[in-house]
Amino acid sequence: TERDATGWSKNKLKEVLVGLAVEGEAGRCEISELKQLEGEASCSSRKGKLIFFYEWNLRLGWKGTVKESGEKHKGSVEIPNLSEENEVDDTEINVSKKKGEGDVLKDLMRTEGTTKVREALRDYLKALKTEFTLGMILPTKATAGRELVAEQGRSGTATQDSVSPQSLDTIGVKIPTVKILMRETFNSPADELYSIFTTKKLVQKFSKCPAVVEAEKGGKLRMFDGCVSGEYAELVPSQRIVLKWRCRSWPDEHYATVALNFKAVAAQTEVQLECKGVPLSDEDSTRQWWKQQYFEAIRILLQQSPDKME
Repeated sequence: TERDATGWSKNKLKEVLVGLAVEGEAGRCEISELKQLEGEASCSSRKGKLIFFYEWNLRLGWKGTVKESGEKHKGSVEIPNLSEENEVDDTEINVSKKKGEGDVLKDLMRTEGTTKVREALRDYLKALKTEFTLGMILPTKATAGRELVAEQGRSGTATQDSVSPQSLDTIGVKIPTVKILMRETFNSPADELYSIFTTKKLVQKFSKCPAVVEAEKGGKLRMFDGCVSGEYAELVPSQRIVLKWRCRSWPDEHYATVALNFKAVAAQTEVQLECKGVPLSDEDSTRQWWKQQYFEAIRILLQQSPDKME
């Protein structure tokens, strides 16, 4: 299978780059517009592996204000070859400025600005390899059979990222599925973590997307621009959440059952995830989705100051 990621990439690159700001002793600069974006991107699944292709030529506009004088200046940032052939750290980034004074701003953009731009490009590539590709690995009947036998030969102990298989669990449609078990420990009380999964404002903060969160039995859930949807099946405040949960790329009407248990351990809380009914072909991408888009994003949110959490 192959999916064209060009349109999605253009939106994502604009999202991560425009509005990017740096501030220093010299003044403040901000990426104000995406002047030029030429290229393409795609992802293909071959023999159960994802292969990425992307090649972009970008030109960004920046504007800045000198701290001492209040003078305003404009310039450009050119990225002539963002592609899978080069690491982001090796990708060429050229900063220029319109003639006149204000070279202190150009220097700010060449140093801290370039660092921020590279971080944004990494965010784009991370999203391309997780958010965009969710559900793309579609095995043949032969490989699915071999993978299922291999899965059944593994130990199924419930340690972080371990997997114990369901032979042919069927929820919605008849496809081979597995059960994913994960454990993550957070330096936060259980009631705070419970709130992060059930409060619309906090869900939108860690997911960085608008969301529908109706935290009651039968209430709807929609996250990550519709990439994930479902409904709440059970809620025990500060202890347990059970969801009917699916990814948009899964077969129609196929849902996994997600159980999140919150266990207090000393001054910390262990979140135990059990995700039953995950399509066998989506095992790795689903585990990565929970690891990166949920747990790592929540950890970053918890590290912010309390006023940003509110």
